[in-house]
Amino acid sequence: MPEALAPGREFELTREVTAEVTAARFGNPGVPVFATPALVGLLEEAAIGCVAPTLDDGAGTVGTSVNVQHLAATPIGLTVTATARLVEVDGRRLVFEVEAHDDKEPIAKGMHERFLVGSMERFVERALEKSD
Repeated sequence: MPEALAPGREFELTREVTAEVTAARFGNPGVPVFATPALVGLLEEAAIGCVAPTLDDGAGTVGTSVNVQHLAATPIGLTVTATARLVEVDGRRLVFEVEAHDDKEPIAKGMHERFLVGSMERFVERALEKSD
């Protein structure tokens, strides 16, 4: 049986900054620091992990809103730890406080919203119908 989906849940994950996740790789030549798109992806991954144990088989979540301040640069070789804390459950809408820090200082803070999807298979099918 899944765990309870309620505010207060928290999840944390850590990744090393490598050349593959730098601003240089995301179209900003000569800037070998952790890219904002990679940061947002890491924060989303933390939010997904936060609620994953609460979901029924086949269910999932999709991101709908991201409001994040990228406060400091992180060079290659340091690690970034992202934390997502579930602060609100409003029907299918989930609201998270998200933050990240590297080995030296806080690097991001903000809010992220996701929506519960009862059947990810059906969700993907609907999205793929746009291709027809």
